[in-house]
Amino acid sequence: MSAAAIGAGSIFGAAASSAAQDAGKPTPRVLALIGDRFHSADYIRVSLDRLFSELGLPIDYTIMYDQLSRDRLRGYGILLCLRDGMIWPGGYLGPDAYACYEEGLENPGDLPKPKAQNWITQEQAEAVRGFVAEGNGLYSLHNNSHVSLTSPMYREVMGGAYIGHPPLRPFKVRVVNKNHPITKGIEDFMVNDEQHYVAYDKDHQNIFLEAENVDGLTYEDHGTKSISGWAHEYGKGRVVFTAVGHTIHAMWAPEYLKLQKRAVQWLLKMI
Repeated sequence: MSAAAIGAGSIFGAAASSAAQDAGKPTPRVLALIGDRFHSADYIRVSLDRLFSELGLPIDYTIMYDQLSRDRLRGYGILLCLRDGMIWPGGYLGPDAYACYEEGLENPGDLPKPKAQNWITQEQAEAVRGFVAEGNGLYSLHNNSHVSLTSPMYREVMGGAYIGHPPLRPFKVRVVNKNHPITKGIEDFMVNDEQHYVAYDKDHQNIFLEAENVDGLTYEDHGTKSISGWAHEYGKGRVVFTAVGHTIHAMWAPEYLKLQKRAVQWLLKMI
């Protein structure tokens, strides 16, 4: 295992592996780029380990955003991204953004105020574009829509961009396109999560999930409802975005877990 990976799953389900062997094709692999200041790579890996174990597909994990490249993507069928577009090379106080964790530090003035930089380069965005256009899949999860704010090419592939979100609170996710292969058999569900508000740039018929705060709580001037999932073709490949994903219990909401499985299968053109 290279230093670029924080772990690799040697996870093969008998059914998926057997099907691939019967078809004379190698089992497709997934590369997951995960983790940022606000989203621990640990909880993401735990949640995805269950998903891909139940699918019977191998997954490799990396936190090394700077090593995303055409060469790094070679041999994979899906790039899964659950991380935002920011790095903090100057450091920051506390383990996360909550100011209360920084209270009582003896030397809070010794460090500069945290300042974010964007990590994705044009070359990296071109690598992702080529990867998908050549026939592979991109699964963009939760806050990954933030990367699109600083990369027009990544946004062109992924399809939209981050607007913002309120704090963790319950909301309902509804299936608004029951005819899509990904949503077949999926029921509406409730989660306690960050309700991410995002813009979608392509044909709105590609949207298959909508979130709503059924208690009537809004986010700024964006109302109670938000786009929560879409899928579209890009070149010879496919792209899926789903917005839920700030906690394990949200990732493992039964209907959402089923939907994630179907999203992966659709990206791999299995359904």
